[in-house]
Amino acid sequence: MSETNNVKEIKIATADPSAIGLFGLAIVTLVASTQKLGWTDGVGLIIPWAIFLGGLAQIYASILDAKHNNTFGTTAFGAYGLFWMGVAMTWFMQAGVFGDAFVIDSNQTGAMYVGYLVLSVFLTIGALETNKVLFFIFFLIDFLFIGLALSTFGIMEHGMHLLAAWAELFIAILSLYGAGANVLNKHFGFEFLPIGKPFGIIKKPTAAAKTKTSRA
Repeated sequence: MSETNNVKEIKIATADPSAIGLFGLAIVTLVASTQKLGWTDGVGLIIPWAIFLGGLAQIYASILDAKHNNTFGTTAFGAYGLFWMGVAMTWFMQAGVFGDAFVIDSNQTGAMYVGYLVLSVFLTIGALETNKVLFFIFFLIDFLFIGLALSTFGIMEHGMHLLAAWAELFIAILSLYGAGANVLNKHFGFEFLPIGKPFGIIKKPTAAAKTKTSRA
């Protein structure tokens, strides 16, 4: 007598998290840019949005993208979500919430900005083959980190601060559009709002090209 094992595959549908991730990025950069531009004062009421929208919303989007096997989205949303959690913690420390035991050296924050700039450049290259809205968001993020890093190191401090501020504001505007476009395009099942096709600059090498390279 033989036994037959029946294997069933169960697929769990997971929604595209791009909209909530971009919305989280949009809100925190919108609020933070108003402070950088001098339209609002202090960072006290930026902290909640840094934690819940910039941080948790993007980390949530990162986890869902991991379920989609989307390395790009997982890395981008995860890295920037953790960035805003770290920024909120930095503001807590600068405000003395944890006491005066810590030495605050802004150059350490500047080094972190440089690290994030390097990652953002890689992500900008990857965004070339996603869509144009996402590419320009990452392009502006590059300038945000350039401005943040140089102003933190005291290099052209005022000009770089303004560069970071305006870059952050336009990141917010584009991210709000991207979030809305992702929601409506998925909801209607067609491109209701254009997000722009990939640039088509980076193409996978053909088999013939690979053979030619290996022979060389």
